Amino acid sequence: MTYENTQILYPIDLMLTTAQAMALARFVKRLGRSEFRANAVDDDEANDIQDGVDALQKALATAGFSLR
Repeated sequence: MTYENTQILYPIDLMLTTAQAMALARFVKRLGRSEFRANAVDDDEANDIQDGVDALQKALATAGFSLR
């Protein structure tokens, strides 16, 4: 899939239970570069996945679900 402009930021609203948020925080903490690369078509996509996961971790931390 090709995107015209990958620099646009999209707000994504998400409602989770405490259990879901904590489980998601634990899950993304366990993810690493090897998982991103194994599930990406190339290094650029792996970098985008990592950036997305980093943003998700930041949002979870802001909501009080930080495991770092």
